[in-house]
Amino acid sequence: MHNNMTGKVIVITGASSGVGEATARLLASQGAKIVLAACRADRINALAKELEK
Repeated sequence: MHNNMTGKVIVITGASSGVGEATARLLASQGAKIVLAACRADRINALAKELEK
């Protein structure tokens, strides 16, 4: 099965660690536009900067 995530907008809560972070990385690598939400601002900001590259 091949899922085309290019251009899809996905909101991920709990994205600063664990399953949420891994999901954000995977979907971003597949071309999805990711909206990240988490309580730990420092970690979410670091992840956002990494995924923007």
